[in-house]
Amino acid sequence: MSAIVFDQVSKEYDVGGKKLVAANAVSFTIEEGEFAVILGPSGAGKSTVLNLLGGMDYASSGRIIINGNNITNYNDEQLADYRAKYIGFVFQFYNLIPTLTALENVALIKDVVPNALDAARTLQSVGLGEHLHKFPSQLSGGEQQRVSIARAVAKNPALLLCDEPTGALDSATGVVILDLLQRMSKEQGKTVVIVTHNAALAQAADKVIRLKDGRVIDVTLNPTPLAVNEVNW
Repeated sequence: MSAIVFDQVSKEYDVGGKKLVAANAVSFTIEEGEFAVILGPSGAGKSTVLNLLGGMDYASSGRIIINGNNITNYNDEQLADYRAKYIGFVFQFYNLIPTLTALENVALIKDVVPNALDAARTLQSVGLGEHLHKFPSQLSGGEQQRVSIARAVAKNPALLLCDEPTGALDSATGVVILDLLQRMSKEQGKTVVIVTHNAALAQAADKVIRLKDGRVIDVTLNPTPLAVNEVNW
C-alpha cells in the first residue's frame, strides 16, 4: 500500500466570479520511505498540492489517501488532528519563537503530540547538540533551519513535508539541509516530500513529480539517485 495516493485530485477557487483551477485532476503515488520531489515553476500548482497533502485545504474533487485513510472525507477537527499527529512541516522560513531556545522550540511539540521524541536527542541528530540553549538570533540561517527540521521530526511524523526548505539559504548551506533530509529518508525510513523549483534536486530524488499549469506532466522513478552532495549544483 502506497503511503500517499493522489487520485484525480482537483482544487478550484472562485476569484472575482471566475473559476481558477489550481490543481487539475492530479494523480500520483509516493511510497513509504521515498525521498520524493514535486517540481515545477512558479504557478505550477506545487503549493496547492502541498496544502492538500498537508490537510491545510480541501480538495474540490478526487481522493487523497494517506496510509490507507481518505483524508478528503475529513472535517476541520479531523484535519487538525491529522496535521498535528501525522505531518511534520518544514517551510522556507523557519517560524521559530525568538524568545525560546532551540531546545525549547523543539520541546514545544510535546504539547501537540504526547509521544514526541526527546528534544535534545532530536537536536543532536541534526548536528545541534552544542547549540541547545542558544536563541534563534544566535544561530545562523542553516542552524535555524536545522532547528525547524528537528521540531518537525520530533513529532515522529508519518510524513515530512518540505516547502522550498532551502529557499532562504545560501547554496552551500542548502546542500547541507537537503543532505540531512535525504539521510532521514534513507536511514530512518521517513517519507520525505520536497516541493521546489530547483530542477537539480531531481537527480537526488527517488521519485520526481513534475507539475505545470496545475497538471502532472511527468512522474519519473530514479533507480540510482545521487547523494545530495554528489549533485552538480
